[in-house]
Amino acid sequence: MSDAVTLLPNSGWDDRILVCRCGTVVDVYVIVTERFVVLADTLFSPATAGALLEIARPHLAGGRTLLALNTHADWDHAWGNQLFAGPGAASPAPVIGARRCAARLRSAEARAELARMQVREPERFAGVALAPPTVLFDRRLVIDGGDLTLELFATPGHQPDHTAIFIREIRTLLAGDAAESPFPLVGAPESLPALRASLRRMARLRPRTALYCHAPDLPGPALLGANIAYFDELERRCRAALAAGAPPAPGPDADVESLIGWPFAAALPPAADAAALEDFYRPAHRDAIRAMLAWAAGT
Repeated sequence: MSDAVTLLPNSGWDDRILVCRCGTVVDVYVIVTERFVVLADTLFSPATAGALLEIARPHLAGGRTLLALNTHADWDHAWGNQLFAGPGAASPAPVIGARRCAARLRSAEARAELARMQVREPERFAGVALAPPTVLFDRRLVIDGGDLTLELFATPGHQPDHTAIFIREIRTLLAGDAAESPFPLVGAPESLPALRASLRRMARLRPRTALYCHAPDLPGPALLGANIAYFDELERRCRAALAAGAPPAPGPDADVESLIGWPFAAALPPAADAAALEDFYRPAHRDAIRAMLAWAAGT
């Protein structure tokens, strides 16, 4: 699998936003303002973070200051922090993140995940060391870049520490993983209300441009509505199944798609390639069904 970081051609968004794709893993962003060059996520290793920095470097001319930020602490978004922060940082810069993001990166769970991934994929992760963000906030932070104002705001659900970015002057939303094509990943059942509230909050901003970290088809703002509709329909079907006697916690071998009458292919947007999405998103659909059944049974 290639981890090359490439700059995507501009497909109509403001040219101060650079969309950078790391192989087939994730899209991240470089935001160029009058005062700052902001890396919106640092990818997952010193090598990938360094490749992202090389794309950003020409824009540091004219006295702009480099900033990095983390939308959340997942491995593909924040494990490149060590290039900018911590002992031996090769390119020191402030790294901005939610207080919960820093706590996650300091946690025993994060260290255990890194150890597992270093064993599983040593070429990718051997040199990684976890480095928490160094500038922390709780619910909201504003970066005044001169011409552009970056509004960082909490969008929990996918993860409890998740942050999205809205740039009001150009009505551009960088949604991170709070929205995703074909739908965001669901964790515990209790995360569902926050996830859905975050989707509605982003949609209320009425962005002209919306970019996501996991939506390679670059679907624009319409994806927010599609994600909202997915969870609305999921809840409707799960409540109907529960009313008909379905268990709130089906066994591990249960066909939960049949249980609620919503197979994976039918849950996808009309133009989606079900075969291409099958391996990753079909299990995610089943996880979402299980989470919604459990949550709906308790409400």
